[in-house]
Amino acid sequence: MSVTAVGAEVGAYLPLLLLSSTAAGYLGLALAERRRRGWPEARIVAFLLGAATIAWALAPGMDRWADADFSAHMAQHLLLAMVGPLGLVLGAPVTLLLRTLRHASARRLGRLLHAPAVRVLTRPVVALALSSGGLVALYFTPVYDLSTRHPAVHVLVHAHLVLSGALFAWVVAGPDPAPGRASVRARLLVLGAAVAIHASVAQLLYAGLLVRVHEPVVQMQAAGNLMYFGGDIAELLLAVALLLSWRRAPARPAYALPGPPPQPHPSQHPGRSGAPGVS
Repeated sequence: MSVTAVGAEVGAYLPLLLLSSTAAGYLGLALAERRRRGWPEARIVAFLLGAATIAWALAPGMDRWADADFSAHMAQHLLLAMVGPLGLVLGAPVTLLLRTLRHASARRLGRLLHAPAVRVLTRPVVALALSSGGLVALYFTPVYDLSTRHPAVHVLVHAHLVLSGALFAWVVAGPDPAPGRASVRARLLVLGAAVAIHASVAQLLYAGLLVRVHEPVVQMQAAGNLMYFGGDIAELLLAVALLLSWRRAPARPAYALPGPPPQPHPSQHPGRSGAPGVS
């Protein structure tokens, strides 16, 4: 076996190793937190199922099938971009870190979540552009063709699917704290836009119109059907997660992001109470 072939084989298993390590780390922290102050079993199950889903989609056998059959590629796409990330997000990994890290480390993580770049990324429209916009770029530009011929582009596409899918799920329905969380109405509107975009792309793939994908017609039609109906199911799960998180939201957040200390009111002077006194 050549050095290139060995490198490709090792590279195929690196994402699985990373996912396994992440899942093991999450499980260890979650079990420790469960013994200390409690941590919901549902979150542990959700995170592990999400990691397992992504690992299954990235397994060498699944990857080879996706390379040979465009409908299998679409199944892999749905698992990587929608199903797996939703499970990871519902596991609330950021909240778990904030509760288990030492105070100084937790404050650094809180400052990172307040960073300007994170504030921009967590705007619903930006998350929509990165997730659904990436979908449009994949099938309506030469990106898909490049991903079938260049392993580096192939890996980057998979990474983008997972990261943008996790970002979108976090912004729409994630239980983790986020700076400047949009209203439920705004998040539902963005989710509705994502549904419309996915449905339109699915129909164009089915018809073979405008897309830069040159695969057998039968495979493209199967992929279009899978994106249309499978995407609806995944987005319905995301909508349910959003509505459940909205109904269960406490009056005050269980864990607020560490932020800057409150500033005194201009009418108050240091060393004096705010109550009016007698001159």
